[in-house]
Amino acid sequence: MDFQLSEEQEQLRESVRRYASDRLLTLAESIEQTGEPPSHELLREFAEMGYLGINIPEDLGGQGLGNLEALIVIEELGRVSSAVGFPVFESCVGPVRAIEKFASRELAESVVPEVCAGNKVIAIAMSEPAAGSALTDLTTRAEIRGQEVVLNGTKRWCSGGGHADGYVVYCRFSDQPGAKSIGAVYVEKETDGLSFGRPEHLMGFRGVPSCDLYFDEVRVPLHHVVVPEGGFKQLMGAFDLERCGNATMALAQASSALDDVCAYVQDRHQFGKPIVDFQAVQLKLAEMKMQVEAARLLIWRAAVDAERGFPSISASSIAKCFANEIARTVTGNAMQLMGGYGYSKEYPMERRFRDAWGWGIAGGAIDIQKVNIASAMIGRRFNQRG
Repeated sequence: MDFQLSEEQEQLRESVRRYASDRLLTLAESIEQTGEPPSHELLREFAEMGYLGINIPEDLGGQGLGNLEALIVIEELGRVSSAVGFPVFESCVGPVRAIEKFASRELAESVVPEVCAGNKVIAIAMSEPAAGSALTDLTTRAEIRGQEVVLNGTKRWCSGGGHADGYVVYCRFSDQPGAKSIGAVYVEKETDGLSFGRPEHLMGFRGVPSCDLYFDEVRVPLHHVVVPEGGFKQLMGAFDLERCGNATMALAQASSALDDVCAYVQDRHQFGKPIVDFQAVQLKLAEMKMQVEAARLLIWRAAVDAERGFPSISASSIAKCFANEIARTVTGNAMQLMGGYGYSKEYPMERRFRDAWGWGIAGGAIDIQKVNIASAMIGRRFNQRG
């Protein structure tokens, strides 16, 4: 058991941090003001740096590195802002990985290299108006007709909705109840019958578009089936990796908040001395540091344990739940220590606080992760419908 990064991983971490500091801080401020997501030009720059699909095999355009390397990059970019890190998040731990692992070679070769090159953004469409935490209640229907799949239904809370170039759509292939008939289909943005609702205006996540998706007799080729009927377990296996990415983005808000407040309390003077000299401030800093370090270790453990595949639902849920909770606590405490400066939109702390709350909702709410953890401990799923 080794808790140290390799020399190459440390170099990767430092190089991404330098790049993010030199290149992306002003961009993050602009995104926060306009709400516009990162441009395709920036995505291609990410591609040139090797960040997109860093853990995707080289024969599909990636770097062929591991999940840990991907999470290192995501944290460093997420420290700048959630919006800046989101394209790398989607390319390394999002729906692209489901296409890479489970789709036909034809579909994988047409989509994944384009993502790694910065030419496409792929989003996941899971939730529905009546199916969020109860995902197996989804009603979006996929009907196979000859060599085509026809989709009808509505998706909600799709991060990247209306902006992404393609969508991995969770859908029901038959009338079998629960998870038995669920699979996923890939749909391009410009496909006839696919339309989008109004953009959502959220508390945080500026620069991460979200809207409803409407499928009205949407027809795609049969080889666009990513996972066929009965493959819900495969889809959720891929989603366990996305949980680690979500946890890392939450951690990024906390770790950057901790760095900022450490600098602030040494510079800010009250009662004739730096406020870091007050024991109450020292205790709060120590608590925040412990929380950040513990979250990072839980995330990295899940990633390393799954280097040949996807993390377990237990490890990924523990990492996500803990990171989501401490991100809210750390950013909140950092804001309190910074007083009016933390609460002002002139500084990034209040943005980090808002985004930290969002990561604890996205990708499975905190309490749902706790149910997953308890299920893994007891060894059975709990019936929430009883």
